[in-house]
Amino acid sequence: MRKRALILVDVQNDFCPGGSLAVPNGDEVVWPLNEMIAYALKNDWLIIASRDWHPAVTKHFKDYGGIWPIHCVQNTHGAEFHRNLLISSDTIISKATQADEDGYSAFEGKTKDGKNLADFLEEYKVDEIYIGGLATDYCVKASALDAVKNGFKTKLLLDACRAVNINPDDGDKAIEEMRKASVVISTTKEVINGKA
Repeated sequence: MRKRALILVDVQNDFCPGGSLAVPNGDEVVWPLNEMIAYALKNDWLIIASRDWHPAVTKHFKDYGGIWPIHCVQNTHGAEFHRNLLISSDTIISKATQADEDGYSAFEGKTKDGKNLADFLEEYKVDEIYIGGLATDYCVKASALDAVKNGFKTKLLLDACRAVNINPDDGDKAIEEMRKASVVISTTKEVINGKA
């Protein structure tokens, strides 16, 4: 039987209020994602949590030629998942683990066994993916676009995402880009109520 997967993208302390690269209202994704986690568990979906897992020195950070402040450094509080997120995940995907990687997409990461996400999903015969997390205009968008490229039916959980919005409309543009790439825009309520 083909299976569905819920992908929780980078719901980490550094991307939530008080973090070094806080997404505005980033912690607001926790409640709808927890609702989805409960629904996914009840329906025997695969649950995957991706995380930025940067080395202390990486080209991704402003100090070393990148554009971002230091965030989500391996084994720090900032890299931990938000304490209220009900992580009951089958697997964690760590991305941007090397100094030369940006690692926006969960599909660029690997499991602790070294498998990439596409192979891992294939192994479990997943064909449909539901994505939420942080941030809409960066890692969520990159993960959703890669999911489509890898042949998965992909749904964005709009109420379970928040955008960085360096420019005020970055989040809206990202949603439109995903829609044009055949990502279905939905909400956790629609999914839980069987309407998506």
